[in-house]
Amino acid sequence: MLIAGGIVLASWGLLLLLAQLLPPGLVRDLARFLPDCVTTARRLRKDPRVPLGAKLAVVFAGLWVLSPIDLIPEFLPVIGPLDDVVVVVLALRYAARRVPAEVLEAAWPGNPLLLDRLVGRRGGKSPDTDISGA
Repeated sequence: MLIAGGIVLASWGLLLLLAQLLPPGLVRDLARFLPDCVTTARRLRKDPRVPLGAKLAVVFAGLWVLSPIDLIPEFLPVIGPLDDVVVVVLALRYAARRVPAEVLEAAWPGNPLLLDRLVGRRGGKSPDTDISGA
């Protein structure tokens, strides 16, 4: 069990290192997505301006990601982490609607445009607008 845990942690570390070596752009943002979400969750959990309901949603998402029980097994390529990503996105969207915008933006370490897409703010437009940007 310890060996398997060590292998998982080592592979995560390798993926983070490789993500740092990627050129700036969408692929790098996607590779940094879950680590950025974890950092944001930690920061929001500690901030006194964040309502309790939002903190609980963030903690739930963190526990979901850490849980060994998954709807989609992690060993499946590409779609394995999909359930984790969906839960994290839903929890952050829920929390984002209850947290002051400046608090959320200060907690997000990644690309601010990705955060805007994540929480449904697209350049001041409502989330119901055309996704093509036209």
